[in-house]
This record gives sequence, structure tokens and C-alpha cells, in this order.
Amino acid sequence: MKVLQILPELNAGGVERGTLEIARALVDAGHASLVVSNGGRLVAELEAAGSRHIELPVHRKSLGSLFQISALRKVFEQQKPDIVHARSRVPAWIAWLALRGMDAKTRPHFVTTVHGFYSINFYSAIMARGERVIAVSHCIRDYVTQNYRKTPVSVIRVIPRGVELAELPRGFMPDAEWLKKWAKTYPQLAGKAVLLLPGRITRLKGHEDFFAMIAGLKAAGIPAHGLVVGDTHAKKKAYMGELRASVENLGLKDDVTFLGHRGDIREIMAVSDIIYCLSVQPESFGRTTLEAFAIGKPVVGYNHGGVAEQLGGLFPQGAVPLRDVNGLVKTTASILSTKAVPGVVGEPFTKEAMCAATLAVYRELVPGK
Repeated sequence: MKVLQILPELNAGGVERGTLEIARALVDAGHASLVVSNGGRLVAELEAAGSRHIELPVHRKSLGSLFQISALRKVFEQQKPDIVHARSRVPAWIAWLALRGMDAKTRPHFVTTVHGFYSINFYSAIMARGERVIAVSHCIRDYVTQNYRKTPVSVIRVIPRGVELAELPRGFMPDAEWLKKWAKTYPQLAGKAVLLLPGRITRLKGHEDFFAMIAGLKAAGIPAHGLVVGDTHAKKKAYMGELRASVENLGLKDDVTFLGHRGDIREIMAVSDIIYCLSVQPESFGRTTLEAFAIGKPVVGYNHGGVAEQLGGLFPQGAVPLRDVNGLVKTTASILSTKAVPGVVGEPFTKEAMCAATLAVYRELVPGK
């Protein structure tokens, strides 16, 4: 097969990482892999693994992006992919319109992946128009079937995102040098339960609930320290100021540490006692949650969206009703007391399972290859 994936850019992110993983799986299986995007720092990694990158400005959320339709159609005509796999709305529209101008008998098949709970409108509907529509969780499948009723249930395939278990072995611990530096840099963590909330600094990630939980644990006499890991976009600096003020007002200045963006999240998870997912809007999947489960760490999260599916299968005792701070306190105290651990991560939550299932979807459309 020859498969062309299209997405806005190739910088950091779950969509981008999934694109690279499928590209490598295609090459490893003897197929041809193409990726169209506006470029980014992951292009070198993509090409080093045997794929070809074609740079086109398919990332702008503006009508001007429609000028890329003819350019993309030329790519399709020259490269003759069997499959065009769109992973985002603007590239999906450009690809779909480019395909409309080609011979229906010979043009590539169109596949989409619904990665999130998009706003429900005409613009988002393109993600439900694939000949096959991949949903990254069962709740995303339900979102598609409930809101885009013209999409036949028979074309939807649920393929959860997967983690590389070799990179996230159960029981993983950082090396001695990392541990020594960590202990020296953050002595305030000694003798306390370390509670980690990873994620971008936005109002949707539940930081206020996390702080209220730590205040509740402190009032109950449970020594705990909260770590907040995540990048702060320039537009979110004011909100970061609000969060720091909230910590001060709750009397938690010595009980919460903001770590900012970190490249060693695996190591930080390994030295944490519990990892949290407190998004007030449901996550479509929750990759960080799954990474924590992979190394054997308990997760406490709000019981909705894709995270609820992971909790239900791997650690049901970590599920808490949405915005239930008292529930967070009680659940955290119970896990710390019992030292509960999650089940072992396996299929369908492995990278190998995800790649195999995705290639199987492609073969449904081109069975001769």
C-alpha cells in the first residue's frame, strides 16, 4: 500500500506522535508512507524512519487554505496513494475537496481519525465523512454516532491510542543521578505523598480542584505535596497568576510546586505516588493517564470521557464523580493507605495493537494490497 497522512504541522502533540507511529509501522511492514503538513521539528524523525514528507501550508484555519486544494490534488495525482488519512479538520476539508475533483473510480480512499470532542457544526462534520472513521475511544464513537447521524455505524472503527511499553516498563525508576538531583532540587517533597497533576495550564485541567484536594488532605493530617507540570502559553500567563494566588489564599505555598514544562515526565511520574486527570471537560482519550498506568502508577481521575474507559478497565477505584473534591480527598487517602496499584496495561492500549488495527483498516479499503 501507499498511504498519505495529512495533518496541520509536525510539532509536539498526541496527533503528531500517532502520525509518526503509523508512518513507521507502514514502512516496517513494507508499505510506502507519505505525510503532508506545514512542517515542524518532527519532520527529521519522520524521514529518518523511512517516510517522505511533503510540505504544504494546510494548517491555517482560514478560507485562504482553500487555495491549497489544487496543489494537494497534484500531489495525489503524482504520488497515487491508495489511502488519504486526515487527522485534523482543516487538512481534512482540503483533502476531501481535492479528492472530489478526481475520478471516483481511481481516486484514493478517504480515512479520518476523530481525535477529540470537536464543536458540533458543519466545519467539524468533515471528520465523520471518511470511508472509514477511526475513533480513539468508545466515547468518541458515541460522539460521532449521536451528532453525525449520516455516518453509518458500520464505517466507524474504535482504535485506542497506544503506548510503547518498552519505553514505559512497569516498575520503571529513574537512574541514581536523576534521583540525586531531584532530591537536592526539591527537598520539600521528603516524607510526603507526592501527587502529580500533568497537563497544559488552562482552565479546563482542574487545577483549582487539585489545590482544594491538597488543602483537604492537609486538614485531615495527611502530609502531601502537589506537583503541577505543564507548559504555560503566553496567552495563559494571567491564568497562571490566578493559580499562584489561589495557592497562596489556600495556605498551600509550601505544599504545591509548579514545575513548568518538563521533558522528564516519565521520571516525575515514577517518583510520584498518584497521578491525576481532573479535566472538567471529558478527554477524548488521555495518553498521559495511560503512560502512568503503564509504569504501574495509580491514577485518580474524573469519571468521564476516555479516561473513564481506562479507569474502568485498569483502576476503577481511582474514578471520582466530576468536581467532587471530597471524593478526591477520600479516594486519595484510601489509595495512599492501601497502596493500591493498577492492572497491567496490554491490548488494546499498546502501540503495536494501535498500529496493527490501523493498518487493518487500510487493508479493508484496498484488500488486494
